[in-house]
Amino acid sequence: MQRLTWPEVHARRLARHHLTPPGAPRPGPHFADVARAICGVHAQVMSAAELSLALRVPGTTRTDVREALWRDRTVVKTFGPRGTVHLLAADDLPVWTSALAAVPSPNRFPDGVRLDDAQTDEVVTAIGDALDGVALTIDELSDAVVARTGPWAGELTMPAFGGMWPRWRQVLHRAGHRGVLAFGPNRGQKVTYVNPRVVPADPDRALDQVLRRYLTSYGPARPEHFAQWLAAPKPWAAALFAAADLERVDVEGVEGWVLAGDTAPASGSSVRLLPYFDAYQVGCHPRDQVFPGRAWERALARTQAGNHPVVVVDGVVAGVWHVRRSGRRLAITVEQFGPVHRAALEREVERVGVILEGTPALTLGPVTIGPHA
Repeated sequence: MQRLTWPEVHARRLARHHLTPPGAPRPGPHFADVARAICGVHAQVMSAAELSLALRVPGTTRTDVREALWRDRTVVKTFGPRGTVHLLAADDLPVWTSALAAVPSPNRFPDGVRLDDAQTDEVVTAIGDALDGVALTIDELSDAVVARTGPWAGELTMPAFGGMWPRWRQVLHRAGHRGVLAFGPNRGQKVTYVNPRVVPADPDRALDQVLRRYLTSYGPARPEHFAQWLAAPKPWAAALFAAADLERVDVEGVEGWVLAGDTAPASGSSVRLLPYFDAYQVGCHPRDQVFPGRAWERALARTQAGNHPVVVVDGVVAGVWHVRRSGRRLAITVEQFGPVHRAALEREVERVGVILEGTPALTLGPVTIGPHA
């Protein structure tokens, strides 16, 4: 059995997440390459998604990310792992939609709210038909879905944000997973949806590809880590691991799995400022190795990662940070949990300033802003 150390594992993951210094000049990755490599970019907070992507593509800004998304369409905003909004490589949609549609995902809504399988299929078909060739706001889409299905789909039974949503909304993400819905450009302040018209791939091969990509970027990992990342049942994930061509490795007494033959160690050093829900902090396990000591208390919500922007030093969370914008001025506060190389930190702050198209000013001290602020 191949033996690795945690610093070697952190270095492997950083390199595969495009988070190590670029070194000698060479062609950089495109946004779609990065989205593919890290298995999607969490985009519930779009400003965070823009920073996640641009940090990994040298010489780019948030404007470049927006152009890739809305003008070039090389990246697509849709529902990804865990049913949450992600940016995915456009040419990967056949793989993602087939894989995500095949993940067991029980509907946990109570009786009187929950749609059965037949109703779910009817609503998803109605969504695809309604969005065929047009972009609709959520209210326009709701009217179109109810017109195609029946009043039952529009019953206000789903508690949400202090109000009630129509029943059909519980499967909005499933329409994304089945390839008939993605986000379109905003219409003023309103979100729109479109039909990307995805031709699905073979589900078994798609699931195998997603597992292989996950292990390439986040391995060594265990079935329960993959299950948590995908919001899937643990026994199902364990069966997927058992059927794949994997190799077991030992990391300082902790067993994990990688793709067969993918056991090479790595080394390297970096200081990075990662935003809310960055893929690195959300997908990497075990948590106690990525969030040691004070980071466990300060940067996690129980074991859920992503609620705070984090300072990552050599692959380990070593602080939290916050940015407050006023015009072009970016007031960046960094709270350190241990020593951080000041020059490397200042370079990273400058890079964040370029991406966010502002002028940064660094302050070292406590971050008093709560999660999601």
